[in-house]
Amino acid sequence: MKNRDRTPARLRLDSALDGLSAVFRGMSAHPDEDNCECHWGSAEDLALLKTPDMELDPDLLRRTWQATDWTYKASVLRRILPQFATALTRGLIAPLFGMEEVGRTFHRAKWQQWPTEQAAAVEKFLHAWWAHVLTDPDPAVSPYEVLALNAEASATFSPWLHTWETQTHPTADQHLAEAVTEVPRSFRTGTRIGL
Repeated sequence: MKNRDRTPARLRLDSALDGLSAVFRGMSAHPDEDNCECHWGSAEDLALLKTPDMELDPDLLRRTWQATDWTYKASVLRRILPQFATALTRGLIAPLFGMEEVGRTFHRAKWQQWPTEQAAAVEKFLHAWWAHVLTDPDPAVSPYEVLALNAEASATFSPWLHTWETQTHPTADQHLAEAVTEVPRSFRTGTRIGL
């Protein structure tokens, strides 16, 4: 039996995560970045964002990506991106309103306008994660949620739907059937999923 963790899609995702770590190593929040202590966090928390490569506790990571009022959104996302992406793929990020909320964090930071190497690393990650969830029988985050995230992050559904459409792996078909039943349920409960 083939070890599930050694699939080509898993290896591609691991490579993309390693790429994010390499490209964004040494990044920190802008020196002039600030946020409200009463709503976001302490001066010590802010100092951690301005210190490269320090692991953030899960609560600080959550507060950081969810905050919409950063002045230098790109530098904040660059600072947390390697840890954030790993947490995303492990299902450790629990947005209040669906994964499209996470996608908007990427979109607000205008990652597609970053320097070529940085934008390419983010794009490689999003595509690798998408390929992985489509072929993983039990992904940590459901494919329809990753689709919502990717569509918000890139401001388009086309490449993600095209990848799903051309996928020949039987698990991708199973995920599609599950998404068809889940999407209407999301609409009935009032959850916006970006479709």
